Amino acid sequence: MTKEKKNGALVSIIAMMFLFAMIAFVTNMAAPFGTIWKEHYSWAGMMGNMMNFAAYLFMGIPAGIMITKIGYKKTALVALALGFIGMLVQYLSSLMDASAISTYVVYLLGAFICGFCVCILNTVVNPMLNLLGGGGNRGNQLIQTGGSLNSLAATLTPMLAGLMIGEITKDTSLVAVQPLLLIAMAIFAVSFCIIYFTKLQEPETEAQNVMEGVKGALSYRHLVLGIIAIFFYVGIEIGIPGQLLFYLGEPVANGGVLGSMAIAGTIAGIYWLLMLVGRFSSSLISGKVSPRSQLICTSALAIILLLIAIFMPEDIKMTLKGAEVPVKVLFIILCGICTSVMWGVVFNLATEGLGKYTAAASGLFMTMVVGGGVMPLIQNLMAEKIGDIQSYWLVVAMLAYMLFYALIGSKPSKKAE
Repeated sequence: MTKEKKNGALVSIIAMMFLFAMIAFVTNMAAPFGTIWKEHYSWAGMMGNMMNFAAYLFMGIPAGIMITKIGYKKTALVALALGFIGMLVQYLSSLMDASAISTYVVYLLGAFICGFCVCILNTVVNPMLNLLGGGGNRGNQLIQTGGSLNSLAATLTPMLAGLMIGEITKDTSLVAVQPLLLIAMAIFAVSFCIIYFTKLQEPETEAQNVMEGVKGALSYRHLVLGIIAIFFYVGIEIGIPGQLLFYLGEPVANGGVLGSMAIAGTIAGIYWLLMLVGRFSSSLISGKVSPRSQLICTSALAIILLLIAIFMPEDIKMTLKGAEVPVKVLFIILCGICTSVMWGVVFNLATEGLGKYTAAASGLFMTMVVGGGVMPLIQNLMAEKIGDIQSYWLVVAMLAYMLFYALIGSKPSKKAE
């Protein structure tokens, strides 16, 4: 590789790392905002998150097609423009009467548009980093490094939102987080300009019939099982801290432990901080430790941690961030170390050896990220019936599938074409 190509690849990698952080910034607004809306509509807690991830179902495959038609850079620019529009719509909803159902509909529309944004960005960032790294351990290493920045943004977002929201009452509305929405719009505008004026070295893409590309990708058994794995994984990643926010932050009269979103957001932020630590650690070892080994260890450990949290009595408490909380909370947030590596390793394992079908596979992959909306919503509905902590049995079941995929399902099913 010439020096010019090496420099171009480095610039492209840095740009993708930055976009990785943007994905988490947008995604992790949904759960804190949901605690506000739940005070107005009891069923609304995870609906914003659901709309954010529902967009993946509609945009996953089209995003893959966009890459083959217009390239990675232009596709990323479309995503950033949609992100700005989505944040603008949510900001407009904060100016409306919070007690009106029409206001909530406008907010959900904004969340849905933002979902298109993060879906497209994910479709761009993951295959580009994997391909620029040459796949295998090196490709996984770049994805995990980008994931570290993703986790940093994910850590800060609920903390900032929680501090702005404070103690939740019936009068709390999105007015409390207007500064965060304005900051988000500014970041999207600046990001658009940076990517527009940056010369990116793009991996080669091969134009192909959409159905042929999808059919070819689905002929790989390890991709099909990986698609199911990513559906569950995103549900795990979002559901663990999302339900924890409700468990801690809701008013005590409604079953919450602390009744303060400021403290709950900070504690949930520790989960994302641990994801940052895990991804950074994985980026250091991924050159030597295989993605399969990492997934086996983290899936098994997460199951153990959640079983401890489920069975531990609630009256065993400790002080965390200046508040007295059940010790089981510690075991829940420690799962961040485990979930930190799963996205990158599953994507790496699922697309291994797909060759020209990588773009189509990435679109299919992103379609199933809708699991990040579906599964946390199911968990939240379960929590209404059986309690916040007992709802984590659903997460344990999903982690069991992740362990199956690591042990058996991820083995390549055919040679690269």
